Amino acid sequence: MIKRPNTKAQRLHRHKRVRAKISGTPERPRLNVFRSNTNIYAQIIDDVAGVTLVSASTLEKSFAGSTGNKEAARKVGQLIAERAKAKGIENVVFDRGGYIYHGRVQELAEGGREGGLQF
Repeated sequence: MIKRPNTKAQRLHRHKRVRAKISGTPERPRLNVFRSNTNIYAQIIDDVAGVTLVSASTLEKSFAGSTGNKEAARKVGQLIAERAKAKGIENVVFDRGGYIYHGRVQELAEGGREGGLQF
């Protein structure tokens, strides 16, 4: 019998390894990404205080159109950058969440950069 690899456990292991090296501070919070099959979520987190400062996702009512593609991910990146600018956040640390920096994760990052975030 062929055993199927547990991809969620593998991603969480990669995420733990990345999180051991990066952390969000009040001066430079962490931009966290979570990707599901149908949606994409982004949060800007201050790990020192343990607080989510800004969040955006494709689940919001203001978000229209298809939610599981690159265009949607870019819009979420631009939306979170806009909200971060409103709170005075310009520099962030990018946390890809154990995902490969490709496709929707890369589009979200580029959308954030277009919106004015620096990382």
